[in-house]
Amino acid sequence: MKVLVTGGAGFIGSNFVLRTLNTYPNYSVTVLDSLTYAGSLENLSKATREYEFVQGDIRDKQLVMDAVAGHDLVVHFAAESHNDNSLLDPEPFISTNISGTANLISAAVTHDIRFHHISTDEVFGDLPLGRPERFTEDSPYRPSSPYSASKAASDHLVRAWVRSFGLKATITNCSNNFGPNQHSEKLIPNTILKVLRGERPTVYGAGANVRDWIHVDDHTDGVWAAINRGKLGETYLLGANNEVDNLSVVRLILHALGKKPDFIEFVSDRPGHDLRYAIDPSKANSKLGWFAKRTNFVEELRLLATHYQSCDAIQDS
Repeated sequence: MKVLVTGGAGFIGSNFVLRTLNTYPNYSVTVLDSLTYAGSLENLSKATREYEFVQGDIRDKQLVMDAVAGHDLVVHFAAESHNDNSLLDPEPFISTNISGTANLISAAVTHDIRFHHISTDEVFGDLPLGRPERFTEDSPYRPSSPYSASKAASDHLVRAWVRSFGLKATITNCSNNFGPNQHSEKLIPNTILKVLRGERPTVYGAGANVRDWIHVDDHTDGVWAAINRGKLGETYLLGANNEVDNLSVVRLILHALGKKPDFIEFVSDRPGHDLRYAIDPSKANSKLGWFAKRTNFVEELRLLATHYQSCDAIQDS
């Protein structure tokens, strides 16, 4: 199988590429990435065998059409994904996440290629704090930010192309990822790196906002489960049943690095900050046979903090 991975030099995409190269020795992989600030070929430096790299922007319709040709599968990670940036300038999110996705699915239909779309739980908006309900595949879309709205639009486009043009696609919506090589703008690496530099990590508001954290390895395995065993046209939610509020995440990292729990700077909350995300992964569990495995969050944070301590990440951030 020939696999094209868009955004394959980013955090989650590069993890997918590396695990694919290790797990499927007979598959060839092409990475399509524009190498913006959030993508780096250094993320792929541990590749165990060769892959093809194409530098390009998914907003370039002809480039996408040419890149997709000759492949059997497109796995679409490429996206603008930082909420704060989307509040400052929504346009790149609209053009990349919506127009870029439209280019890819149109090319996949033209070349009759299997397509898998990576999305987020943020398309569903947020949930109340302290309540048992969780997002399911039937939850209504209620995006809160330009980022989540653009991802919601891309999901709708994929479903429309399935029905109207016969696109052979599946979708996965995943909860918050963490793991090595994540960009330092995100909460967990940002906190670790600030502490290693002797700076106080920042927390929005009171830090009560809750996220469902999943290790990037589990996300990657869930994507392959959807590709291999999922039903065309279906959506699967990937989560780890690991709801933790932001303040607790920061304090767990402080503990792992030997700092006091009050070594924190609280800052004004950001506009439209979603209260709580929580995914019900039971459909992926029952239909795909996929379950998150790296679920000891305290230990995983300790390992990640140790990883950052032992590499050059602090100097390169």
